[in-house]
Amino acid sequence: MAAAYLIKNVNLVNEGSIQKTDVLVENGIIAKIGNDIPAGNTTVIEGDGKYLLPGVIDGQVHFRDPGLTHKADVSSESKAAIAGGITSFIDMPNTQPNVLSKEILDAKYENAKGRSWANYCFLLGVNGTNIDEVIAMDTSDQLAVTDDGLYFSDKGNILADQPEMLEKFFANCKSILAIHSELESVVDANEEKFKAEYGEDVPVKFHPIIRSEAACYDATKRAIELAKKHNGRLHILHLTTAKETELFRNDIPLEEKRITTEVCVQHMWFNDADYERLGTKIKWNPAIKSKKDNEGLLAALLDDRIDFITTDHAPHAWEEKNNTYFKAMSGAPMVQHALPAMLEFHLNGKISLEKLVEKMCHNPARFYKIKDRGYVREGYAADLTLVDLNRPWTVTKDNILYKCGWSPMEGQTFRSSITHTFVNGELAYDNGKFSKTAAGQPLEKAV
Repeated sequence: MAAAYLIKNVNLVNEGSIQKTDVLVENGIIAKIGNDIPAGNTTVIEGDGKYLLPGVIDGQVHFRDPGLTHKADVSSESKAAIAGGITSFIDMPNTQPNVLSKEILDAKYENAKGRSWANYCFLLGVNGTNIDEVIAMDTSDQLAVTDDGLYFSDKGNILADQPEMLEKFFANCKSILAIHSELESVVDANEEKFKAEYGEDVPVKFHPIIRSEAACYDATKRAIELAKKHNGRLHILHLTTAKETELFRNDIPLEEKRITTEVCVQHMWFNDADYERLGTKIKWNPAIKSKKDNEGLLAALLDDRIDFITTDHAPHAWEEKNNTYFKAMSGAPMVQHALPAMLEFHLNGKISLEKLVEKMCHNPARFYKIKDRGYVREGYAADLTLVDLNRPWTVTKDNILYKCGWSPMEGQTFRSSITHTFVNGELAYDNGKFSKTAAGQPLEKAV
């Protein structure tokens, strides 16, 4: 029988309010929420002065497993995730082999069994090679399908730059289609222009000019138009520009939206002034852009044009990152530091705890229709994150848990710490110590 825990006198942040209460965890679920719950035969965790959140759900990660495990694997990265308060993740299909069939998808789930410290979902990939097969499939049990990351394996795999394929999908498939929204043609033309001037060693500060606002905005605008034409279900991954936020609406509930989007922590945290200091460490696709974009993205998050927060966690070995512009891989690790960064925004008065929980916990569960997670409710899975807002720490090489061993956050001092993380009722992380076994389970779609 699983251990029982009683979290006493904690500030519970849930469903738009903060209340001081007790939370009882038994048999993997949230058994009771209320005041003065008897301790009985439980392990008591004193929550006085701390804040209890639903476990964070990260809707976009690249854990590199299978096929690219020299830089990350499902065990190492999910361990880093729970240390950062993330209890569930959704992984993209650009592992090796690319997840372009049900057989490869099933094998990826089998590969994660007993190895993931957080709950997991793996998305089916769609591109020009398998779009007809995906359309013919029953994808009703899939949270979504996506093209994200598949452009690394071959040109022409960004659906936003292939309107005929986008239209075919929306006309024939009702699944959520989550896309990387840039025009490859615009990016290619910009790359050639800068390569002609600088050769291979283009200064990294030009990355947001090469992967430009126009490349993003024009792709997103066209994709939205095609989705609306067929009443398709479109989700734009990792939005990076303030201009794009104008294309999304906030006058209806999330469940009624057909066009949705998300923002990554790093696209609100870093901006183009940071390239001089951090170089290729912050080379992401789409690119980190301007301070104006930081502010516009945060404003759209707060007024609900942007629906939730993700990380696009994408680790690379340091020798793959520490290179000239064209050779340096795009992407960086984030899952251990995303919640602390958002809590820093909170402590700076930029977002309330209630809104933070809505965007990192509630809305991913609502959007993907994830069963019994994303909220602190009796009967729900006990995925919980306990936070101390007055326990500073500094990111150093010694406390980075990513397999790649580095982070663009190195040297950053956060004022908040994640002290405990529960996954399916197991105390998976406790003040720097991990449980003996990985408690992650596959995410289920609610009926």
